[in-house]
Amino acid sequence: MMKTTTTKMRVFLVLLAAASAAAAAAASTDRCHSGDRAALLAIKAALGNPYHFASWTPDTPCCGWYDVDCDPSTGRVVGLAVFQDANLTGAIPDAVAGLVHLQNLRLHHLPALSGPIPPAIAKLSNLSFLTISWTAVSGPVPSFLAALTKLAQLDLSFNSLTGAVPASLAALPNLYSVDISRNRLTGSLPPLLFAKAPQEAYLRLSHNNLSGGVPAEFAAVGFAEVDLSRNAFTGDASALFGRAKPLQRLDLSRNTFSFNLSGVQLPEQLYFVDVSHNDIYGGIPTQVANLSNLQFFNVSYNRLCGEVPAGGNMARFDAYSFQHNKCLCGTPLPPCK
Repeated sequence: MMKTTTTKMRVFLVLLAAASAAAAAAASTDRCHSGDRAALLAIKAALGNPYHFASWTPDTPCCGWYDVDCDPSTGRVVGLAVFQDANLTGAIPDAVAGLVHLQNLRLHHLPALSGPIPPAIAKLSNLSFLTISWTAVSGPVPSFLAALTKLAQLDLSFNSLTGAVPASLAALPNLYSVDISRNRLTGSLPPLLFAKAPQEAYLRLSHNNLSGGVPAEFAAVGFAEVDLSRNAFTGDASALFGRAKPLQRLDLSRNTFSFNLSGVQLPEQLYFVDVSHNDIYGGIPTQVANLSNLQFFNVSYNRLCGEVPAGGNMARFDAYSFQHNKCLCGTPLPPCK
């Protein structure tokens, strides 16, 4: 009898907790701060009142609106994610600055969204995640982004941005991920970028017109991923390697990097390496054969010499990975003489 009573009590408590959670969730969608509502409606108006925002009506709570995310305890708007609408036109509205509690702003796959990144973005002091990607947004990567001291991830990929990567980004103490790939950037890499990164760093700058070398300061950064492919970089990139580094993915392909590959040490957890189409010399480190996580390895179109390491995981890689070098030999290439 006692056991049955205890079981019933447990079931009751579980149901009570579930009901409380459901009530809290329902209450959060019923709430809407007047300032947040006004800002969202101003954003809608600035973009021409498109059908995408049909649920944004003054007589309904804004926390229940499409694309809007609210904090369940405060009812303030903390997330705005507008994505995949080719009919949404215009520039990023200045009214976004009115969402003073916003932590996550995502404007993604909006091909008709144009104009520069507005200074109003800099007023979002609580912003941790900023995504403006796959749009027609143009102009520079603004230096005023350095005002976003809580910013952790910045994704400005697949746009028409020009100019340099602003050195001011190095001042951000929480920034650990930057993706500005597929734009029209020029200039060199800021030496102190990620000098304050609080965790493993991610840098994606592929398909731009960036030039210069890899800053010596990058040797001290714990990169987990670096993609500098399809730019005009030159010089020594060996500082990105290192046995004790957290590096998992490295793509330096289609630049003019020139350094001795023989002397680099590769992290054990590395799973992707593409250094093809450069001016890299020396030989392939024998350690490559022992990297059990390595799934992709391409050193083609360089000036490498010597025997391709054998054994271990090397059977995964065909001649394509090693072709068009100065004098590499051995399986899967022709035998060494």
